[in-house]
Amino acid sequence: MSPINTNFSSTVIREAANTFGTPLYLYDEAAIRHAFLAWHEAPSHHSVLTCYAVKANSNIAVLQLLSRLGAGFDIVSQGELERVLHAGGLPERIVFSGVGKSTAAIARALEVGIKCFNVESIRELEHINSVAAERGLSAKVSLRVNPDVDANTHPYISTGLKSNKFGISHEEAVSAYRYASSLAHLDVVGIDCHIGSQITELEPFLASLDRLLELIDQLAEDGIHLRHLDLGGGLGICYTDEQVPSAQSYIAAVSEKLGSRSLELVFEPGRSIVANAGILITEVILSKENTGKHFAIVDAAMNDLMRPALYQGHHHIDVVAGPRILAATEQSWDIVGPVCETGDFLGLNRQLSIAERDLLVIHSAGAYGFTMSSNYNSRPRCAEVLLRKDQLVEIRSREVITDLFAHEQLLAE
Repeated sequence: MSPINTNFSSTVIREAANTFGTPLYLYDEAAIRHAFLAWHEAPSHHSVLTCYAVKANSNIAVLQLLSRLGAGFDIVSQGELERVLHAGGLPERIVFSGVGKSTAAIARALEVGIKCFNVESIRELEHINSVAAERGLSAKVSLRVNPDVDANTHPYISTGLKSNKFGISHEEAVSAYRYASSLAHLDVVGIDCHIGSQITELEPFLASLDRLLELIDQLAEDGIHLRHLDLGGGLGICYTDEQVPSAQSYIAAVSEKLGSRSLELVFEPGRSIVANAGILITEVILSKENTGKHFAIVDAAMNDLMRPALYQGHHHIDVVAGPRILAATEQSWDIVGPVCETGDFLGLNRQLSIAERDLLVIHSAGAYGFTMSSNYNSRPRCAEVLLRKDQLVEIRSREVITDLFAHEQLLAE
């Protein structure tokens, strides 16, 4: 098995597969708790709010667990807002990010009283001000500043460069803050930055922080005194052999740079809390050989786990051997699914001993796994199960075929 820190023994994996079927997402409550508390309880000279990035894994049981531990939440849609509220999350600990907030979403967030909106453009400032004015309310806002720092990560998950769609440029930030402060229904409370995802070194974060601190000091000279600094998410995890800084070392480095400035620190981790707390269990349907190439065809597919096909995400794969007539020889395998796409793979060129009916464990699947799943090829989405101490608890039931067209209508005669 992989050294990744979960409590999934072979016995637990088999029990989960036998009870709930495959493919199946299985999460470890203890691992989620441990990862969150590493952020939440990290020593700091400044007040820290850890806002879990809901897009990583939005199951309401996961959100409920984190809420009970004291988490705030980073959301990017009204749907995520309603999930957090349903799970018991406190509105005053919610930050609303994203480049395209709808009028309805802004109105609902104002109604419940969220902590702030992370604003991405001048036009969005005007939009939020207008929605707040219509309701006689004041909207707390934080401007997302794009520091033009290269996070050295995959282009699809890099967000801090000038060429990315996110944020307000560093050069335009001061004038944007002045304008925001002039709008009657906005309360300018913070500054926000998010440079990318799966970042495995502190230098890009600290380079971004240096640029933000310059702005914070300049704004203070202009009489604009901010109350919090939001550095977003992006801290990576170990998928294979990456050496990743700890949350504690990250927070300590940020707090040290902040010095005597009286600002609350806000972080938005997602992947680093749930990714290595989850696995995808899948069964080998059959094996196939094409001109010396070996394929293990499994019942999970790209619609269940999109990361390998979308941006070549690598996941460690282990075998939980099933009943075998003959011993299987270790050799190179491509782990592929039933979806009718060449890009439907979960792992390529893996040295494994595989036989039909074996269970395969796809590690580090707790983030951007189920949340990115779909019904492509009219495949029902799988169940989600949480290991709570020694109990397996179903937290999302498997879809059935009729769920696929429950919201569609046949034409009249």
